[in-house]
Amino acid sequence: MKQCWAEAAEQRPTFDEIFNQFKTFNKGKKTNIIDSMLRMLEQYSSNLEDLIRERTEELEIEKQKTEKLLTQMLPPSVAESLKKGCTVEPEGFDLVTLYFSDIVGFTTISAMSEPIEVVDLLNDLYTLFDAIIGSHDVYKLRILKYREIK
Repeated sequence: MKQCWAEAAEQRPTFDEIFNQFKTFNKGKKTNIIDSMLRMLEQYSSNLEDLIRERTEELEIEKQKTEKLLTQMLPPSVAESLKKGCTVEPEGFDLVTLYFSDIVGFTTISAMSEPIEVVDLLNDLYTLFDAIIGSHDVYKLRILKYREIK
């Protein structure tokens, strides 16, 4: 097909060459060129539909990941407003508590552990912390401070 669009006429296939190509596509059976072209277009259309379906599913999965990350980083009301494309007005609070935490010996623990063990430890710790504060009317802002191990 691409050869048929060639700029120079001598690079384009002749009708006989095109006809022979269609014969090979049809495994030597005698068929109408138009029928062959329609069959090829149907196959192309089907393949394209499958590709679109796959990409749509991938897009939906990524959208869900993005929404989950957004709701983890921001209060639910702010996340919903942003998803709807609305502006978010700043809020004031009469009572605020700041809680700073440090894992004593974390540098030593991480130096002696495999990376996945450190990730599992932090995940377990913060999942437990989230479960505790989830039962209260609390919004958390998690700021992690990393120190380089020398």
